[in-house]
Amino acid sequence: MPSMFLRALSPLVRVMPEVKAPDREISFREKIIWTLIILVLFLVMSHMPLYGVDPATGTDYLWAMRVILASTRGTLMELGIGPIVTAGLVMQLLSGSKIIDVDFSDPEDRSLFTGGQKVLAMIMTAFQAFAYIVGNAYGPLPPAMQVIIWFQLFVSGMIVILMDELIQKGWGLGSGVSLFIMTNVAGQVMFNMLNITEVETVAPVGYALASTNLPKGIIAAMIANLLRAFGVGEEPPVDVAWLFIRNGFDPSVLALIVTFLIFFGVLWMESVRVEIPLQYAKYRGMRARYPIKLLYTSNIPVILAQALYANILFFGQIIFNAWNPGANNPFLNWLGVFEQDPDSARMIAVSGLARYITPPQGIFSLIREDDFLIHVIIYSALMILLCWGFSKIWVEISGIAPRDVSRQLLNSGYIVPGFRRSEKVLERLLERYIPVVAGLGGFLVGVLAAAADVMGALASGTGILLMVSIIKQYYEQIAKEQLAQMGGEGVQGLLGII
Repeated sequence: MPSMFLRALSPLVRVMPEVKAPDREISFREKIIWTLIILVLFLVMSHMPLYGVDPATGTDYLWAMRVILASTRGTLMELGIGPIVTAGLVMQLLSGSKIIDVDFSDPEDRSLFTGGQKVLAMIMTAFQAFAYIVGNAYGPLPPAMQVIIWFQLFVSGMIVILMDELIQKGWGLGSGVSLFIMTNVAGQVMFNMLNITEVETVAPVGYALASTNLPKGIIAAMIANLLRAFGVGEEPPVDVAWLFIRNGFDPSVLALIVTFLIFFGVLWMESVRVEIPLQYAKYRGMRARYPIKLLYTSNIPVILAQALYANILFFGQIIFNAWNPGANNPFLNWLGVFEQDPDSARMIAVSGLARYITPPQGIFSLIREDDFLIHVIIYSALMILLCWGFSKIWVEISGIAPRDVSRQLLNSGYIVPGFRRSEKVLERLLERYIPVVAGLGGFLVGVLAAAADVMGALASGTGILLMVSIIKQYYEQIAKEQLAQMGGEGVQGLLGII
């Protein structure tokens, strides 16, 4: 029986626009085509400016999280995937804390849960768009223009939700959220490597000129500096040590090294697993293994933790501007006190909770802070704790708990050699591994995400972590799709549970 909360949402679920699940088997080539179409639409929306908006005015509330939220300032992707992830975060927490009772083995409950999540995503889109207007994110606007901008944000947010649903329903590969994050982070990484449209405006002490005029992209800067060393051009080369740190804000060699360390660290963690031997019940000679990965819950804990951070920062800035601009309210000061950056549309948290959950922009920006050690400790501790907690919760509510896996294995025709064909027996076996591995994986991914943000990387430390893990997921999914084309009853059953 669905909970009262889900029953209350059911009328809205029925009238929501939706993408129908395919009524036939979608070929691998067709999935690739649909995925590419959605990707092109996302890129177009990311570069299409909002009508009536000047990005140079107002306040950029999401500047610290834009890479991870697949958001672009002043475009149709202003809100990015924030409403989708926030709605998922709220629904998962409500379900995990048993505030709403959901039986995920019941198709009706599962359908109402996913439909309710989409309804909540639509509500969050409308609310965040309204908060942007009220919070003067684009500066003071006449009422007619406020309505036009709100409508653009709401419609574009609805399109993003439907694009994500289209891919998740089986028309494409993976999920829209993962695809958008991967594309946005990859684009930022390439831009920070190869950016030749902007030049460095500072110079090291003792340099002959006032600025180096090297490209801001670190690889482009290294190549340009090497050419100067060989006499190409009139400007002198800079010392190699300068490229390692630069001015603390432009991409540096250190950021490039950290990026590659995160890349290989995630790949190593993705490869660590515990394998449970399986045997196909119908054909005893057919054996397989069920892998319990160290990153059992993948990148979901990091996405949820960053979504929580983003919402605290977003609403903290709006509350500060609306009700505490003079920082006179002690309770609201605890949430966060902000100052306007004179060189941009950003608001910088200077105290309160918002101060310590703002992602560090690299070690060199941190050491300029008076309390940088406290910032590092609080940010890292909260990130690790949240990733561990979300990982434990996600196992229970996403259909990958021991009871769910044991049922799926038996329904697919697989047994564990040496154990009776009993769901309870298999569940107890899996309980030895899954909760421990999931908790440890969440803890380690939190450590890696925190370390990446503190040390600094091209684009964002957490963003690089998400990008690499998503690329690995796509690689595995493409391999599974190709294996599925080989056919076979046992192969199909095994692919359905791993």
